[in-house]
Amino acid sequence: MKKKILTALLTAGMTAVMLAGCASGTSAGTAEESGSSLGTGSTEAVTAAEAGTKEAGAGESTEAIVSQPTEITLIFADGDEGFKEVMNSVVEKFNTAYPDITVIIEPGNGGAYSEFLKTKDSVGEFPDVMEMRDTAVYVRAGKLEPLPEDIVSLFKTTTAFDGEVYTAPMAAENAQGIIYNKAYFDQNGWTEPSTYEEFIELCGKIKEKGDMAPLVVGGQDIWHMGFLFHKAYNDQVLSKDVDFIKHCYEGTRDFSDETIKAAFEELKEIMQYAQDGWVSTPDAQITTFLVNDMAAMMYSGTHMFSQILSADPEFEIGWFAIPSPDGKLRLVGGGGAGGFAVSAEAAEDPNKKAAAEEFIRFFYQPDNYKYYCEKMSAIPVTVEEPQLDVLPVLQEVIDAAGSADDLRPMWNGFVGENELPPDFRNFMYKTLIEVLQGTRDVDSACSELNKTWKVGMENFNPVTGEGVEAVE
Repeated sequence: MKKKILTALLTAGMTAVMLAGCASGTSAGTAEESGSSLGTGSTEAVTAAEAGTKEAGAGESTEAIVSQPTEITLIFADGDEGFKEVMNSVVEKFNTAYPDITVIIEPGNGGAYSEFLKTKDSVGEFPDVMEMRDTAVYVRAGKLEPLPEDIVSLFKTTTAFDGEVYTAPMAAENAQGIIYNKAYFDQNGWTEPSTYEEFIELCGKIKEKGDMAPLVVGGQDIWHMGFLFHKAYNDQVLSKDVDFIKHCYEGTRDFSDETIKAAFEELKEIMQYAQDGWVSTPDAQITTFLVNDMAAMMYSGTHMFSQILSADPEFEIGWFAIPSPDGKLRLVGGGGAGGFAVSAEAAEDPNKKAAAEEFIRFFYQPDNYKYYCEKMSAIPVTVEEPQLDVLPVLQEVIDAAGSADDLRPMWNGFVGENELPPDFRNFMYKTLIEVLQGTRDVDSACSELNKTWKVGMENFNPVTGEGVEAVE
């Protein structure tokens, strides 16, 4: 059964690569993905964090972790320059602290991360430690090793699969909202909108002024489309049926549903204010648009704060959440299922298992984790919270999350009966781009989504159990 799952997983992965075509990019997320204290993205704080982590890593470990020199491979989504910097720094420190262990980073070259990881698996190069995003898929395929209790206990919350935890969450789900040029707003006497209608009206004013685009969107990286898609999906679909995906598996709902069409329409309304050429703009360039007065706003996560300040330390960052059309405030937040994981194959070697688990512990040591949280403007998830300098704009995000009417992971971050079939997320984003470009109408898009969904659920249906097998 597991062999069948892996075959389906890899086949779906290669299919998604072909479907993505020229819209290649890193996988989302995020991560990317609000709780207590939050890190600053200021230049001073990052410099202090770097100095602190270098000092903490100056000595070598006195405890023998392995019985002989051991190498382990590490893969992570390296499309974000800040995250790449953090990971390279932590790995360098770890290798210095543990001379008998060498962590080797295998670069993803900023490509579509989920597909990159599947390709590595298909050619027998699955890493020993990795940033895991499609956790449930790999757990069911038997590719991951449960984490020991001493690692699990480091965190406030974790996601368990049949009682076992396979990932160490890096941060709370990445809260998303509008990041904007505050000085530009002040110059024009504009204030933060308090309703969805006011937001659309604001976009219209900026477009009419004509000196910059209202919004910058990095559509070349297909995962970037997930930010605004989730906002509309949350507004229109989840607000009315939080178990929409489960009901699609059951056959009582499908993607021709009026709520799905409403999500497309909301996105069409917002995206008319994106910059020209948004579909060929990579995520890595959106900061340039903002700090160089080419766009007034972007819709992204808090990880962008440090990137903006690195590009222009004097830039005045503003932030606000876009309310839903019904007046509710719905945000991404809370813990998710992704994070650092250890491969089951690596765990068969006692030295590799010990080295991999020690690297994860090392990452969450207060000084190292402080550096990560501050560099990425991430909300800590550890029981022992690092002492962070808080950027005021990040406090606004925390406050918004605390008062939100709804706080949940991204639509593709659900596990259990609301988990998506492998690669359906990317097909949704590809179809969305076609609708936004005008090469496909909404009804046609819904029809194609239904066809792809039907194929996907033939091999994966957590409601009926098809394609779902727990790790033994």
